[in-house]
Amino acid sequence: MGFGMPGAVWGPQVDELQRDHRCCHYDHLGVGESDRGPFLRTIPSMAEDAIRILDDLRWDRAHVVGVSMGGMIAQELALRSGDRLQSLTLVATHGGAPVASMPTPRGLWLFFKGLFGGRKARLKSLPRLLYPDAFIESMGSDLDAHLDVRLGRPPQLRTVLGQLYGVTRHSTESRLSQIHTPTLLVRPGMDILIRPTQTDRLAARIPNAEVLRFDDAGHGVTFQKARELNEALRAHVGRHEPAAPAVESQAARTLR
Repeated sequence: MGFGMPGAVWGPQVDELQRDHRCCHYDHLGVGESDRGPFLRTIPSMAEDAIRILDDLRWDRAHVVGVSMGGMIAQELALRSGDRLQSLTLVATHGGAPVASMPTPRGLWLFFKGLFGGRKARLKSLPRLLYPDAFIESMGSDLDAHLDVRLGRPPQLRTVLGQLYGVTRHSTESRLSQIHTPTLLVRPGMDILIRPTQTDRLAARIPNAEVLRFDDAGHGVTFQKARELNEALRAHVGRHEPAAPAVESQAARTLR
């Protein structure tokens, strides 16, 4: 999951995909049910956390999906342990270009307002950071329950600042050509936190990456476009599953 968010925010994807796949989502250190962990984090260290989870699950390989900061972690995971990945999906994320990866001015204002303005400020700024105004209006009274998943148990400031340290130091652009895992890039066209052009930069650098566009979606595309995204994830994963062994017919065994 992304910056400061618990793994439960993957609910729209896990609820659907666990019908026919084994799914794992987790809380980053300092978030949700996880231990506090060290203060300053780096994206590579968070990728090592993910590898340890795969090891604990005894999953030799997995389809990896990451959104925003989670997408940065997924890039490092693909670069460090590409043999563990059957496929890769990067949602609303970037490769760390120093200037180009900056949010829009409105996105930057809403981000820091939510970060340092207290719970009331977060409740007001987070929806406008994640979603276009028209979608917020369409949610109506469901907005409060939706925000409770994201803000019901916010991480401590030390965790937020530690993750921010890692995000600002993230840099993979010069290495992205080394990713040979089949990759799907999800591009929300109205994202004000990570500009849509960042997906274009990833597409230009990751060999044979496929781009899925949601031109009317914001940074919170995993919720706003859950049905369409889940369909695309299922198709992407299905294309890159190991081929099932051929089943020998009873007739063939009898004739032999």
